[in-house]
Amino acid sequence: MTALTAAPPPRLQLAHITKRYPSVVANSDVSLLVQPGQTHAVLGENGAGKSTLMKIIYGAVKPDEGTISFNGRPVHIRNPQEARAQGISMVFQHFSLFDTLTVAQNVWLGLDKSLSLAQVTRRIDAKASEYGLDIDPGRPVHTLSVGEMQRVEIIRALLTDPQLLILDEPTSVLTPQAVDKLFVVLKKLAQQGCSILYISHKLHEIRELCTACTVLRGGKVTGVCNPQEESNASLSRLMIGAEPPALKHREVQVGAPVLEVRSLRLPREDQFGVDLEDVSLTVRAGEVVGIAGVSGNGQRELLFALSGEDTRAQPAMIQVFSRPAGRLGPGARRGLGVHFVPEERLGRGAVPTLGLAHNLLLTRREAVGRGGWIDTRRLLAQAQAIIASFNVKAGGPDALAKSLSGGNLQKFIVGREIDANPRLLIVAQPTWGVDVGAAAQIRSEILALRDAGCAVLVVSEELDELFEISDRLHVIAKGRLSPSVARADATVAQIGEWMSGLWAGEAEAGHVEA
Repeated sequence: MTALTAAPPPRLQLAHITKRYPSVVANSDVSLLVQPGQTHAVLGENGAGKSTLMKIIYGAVKPDEGTISFNGRPVHIRNPQEARAQGISMVFQHFSLFDTLTVAQNVWLGLDKSLSLAQVTRRIDAKASEYGLDIDPGRPVHTLSVGEMQRVEIIRALLTDPQLLILDEPTSVLTPQAVDKLFVVLKKLAQQGCSILYISHKLHEIRELCTACTVLRGGKVTGVCNPQEESNASLSRLMIGAEPPALKHREVQVGAPVLEVRSLRLPREDQFGVDLEDVSLTVRAGEVVGIAGVSGNGQRELLFALSGEDTRAQPAMIQVFSRPAGRLGPGARRGLGVHFVPEERLGRGAVPTLGLAHNLLLTRREAVGRGGWIDTRRLLAQAQAIIASFNVKAGGPDALAKSLSGGNLQKFIVGREIDANPRLLIVAQPTWGVDVGAAAQIRSEILALRDAGCAVLVVSEELDELFEISDRLHVIAKGRLSPSVARADATVAQIGEWMSGLWAGEAEAGHVEA
């Protein structure tokens, strides 16, 4: 009679991990167990300590207390290079890519240097084709959309053939079709024995993908469960202590046009961009217009043209309150009541090394007096009011932007623009990386702006979000914009089909607006 085969040791075991910062205890006595081939969720609201814990596992942050075991052996992971050597890979929420390098060069930096750039390029093509994460290895990173950067990070991690893959908000800027493809990849990896640590605020994803879940609140473990045995409501209660409030989406009287885009044509500014072809849309006072689409189909170019970062459009092609604005820069457009939330939080939405109060000065000048003098007391009070109103977890108005979790920085940037009482608000990816409670608050604030008569344009790759807050929907594909369809008449299947550019003949259906 043969002896029973011993069970394999846990893939990862954390015991009593604590990490303190001057203004906060990010992790307090955290223990976690991940088995081989298990997809394990780490759930918690923004600032709960999830990303810090993942960085400790990956060697990017050193714990103050506690131990880590990998495959049954105690390990001291001093840096990400040692983590990768152990078989641990991570996809960060904030991308770690060099803008001036190509996709292949960025991936090459994290791989075995015995490989040539040509070999890495071929491996990227093969992995991208295998997993449906298409990307051109020769493109410079600065030409990529946020969604395309996400694909690069995922491919880079997959090329290391990890035993433990850490994913921090991997689907935050992916379309439903891309998420479905990614889940096929992740389930296949788990079947092959790879363990996955999965951070997401999308509760339905966790319930579909994960078989174990550790809940963090305020840096401490507050629960462990099997998410497949839970509902979205029960997971919300575990995470934030309550269910997010239901959105109040009431009918309002739509007013006069605020933003009018008329046959906008713009050639791409670089060889990897997208030409805008005859784009026309109208956003009226008191309505939310949503734009859906697969990342990299002209969203970036359209947002640059609307925000004033790109001033090449003919003046009459973009009109704000009937005033030609195509050649106006961002400051002049803000003077017309236009405010803008970009999709890139760090670097465009906020300066990483400046405090939150001074980041207000990027778009708000109320604290700047005559002669350019800054009223510091007023600036700090203004920042503190936004922090309090939007429940931003930060060490105060002077906290550096880069010190905040991604979701908390997003809440501050959105709050900064909403607090300005805009007449036209243009928002890209409004709830990227924020927890369910914060997402509900941001969407509620957008609807409150709309109800107060503001015109709102939302560009998002989350269809659920667009269906939840939009009055009308467009789809952008290959630099072209579909006709608009009333939210009540739209279906996910229809919008998904339009993402391929297939909307010919829709006007005959009788429910599409010009």
